[in-house]
Amino acid sequence: MANAKQLAALVVALVALLQLQASCARHSPPVSAHTPAVMTVNGFERGESGGGAAACDGSFHSDGEKVVALSSGWLRLDGKRRCNKMIRITSRGGRSVVAKVVDECDSSRGCDDNIVDSSAAVWKALGLNTDAGRVQVTWSDA
Repeated sequence: MANAKQLAALVVALVALLQLQASCARHSPPVSAHTPAVMTVNGFERGESGGGAAACDGSFHSDGEKVVALSSGWLRLDGKRRCNKMIRITSRGGRSVVAKVVDECDSSRGCDDNIVDSSAAVWKALGLNTDAGRVQVTWSDA
């Protein structure tokens, strides 16, 4: 009897997790040629602010690489199709850069639904100071 109760609890937890993932995907704005987002700065090297290895490739990445983590809904749209893909990020000043999607900014763990969390190299390529912390950008699939 205890096994049946444990199995039922596991099924309930799994359904809740699937509903949470679906809700994350629904809240991220639709992707277009100029998808509005907030760009934040993240460290993708071991021991930096990004935490563990990147979700898409299981690796750490140098601050000199142009890499990003996307909000859950954008990363998981159509089943993680953006992992290891390139996106184009454009600043309000009109500069743009192409960066590789290597990680998820997990919306179920506090990441907003409109985040492009990027390495210092992306900020540098856009001529932006990482001390700003958050800036408005647009992005699209490259």
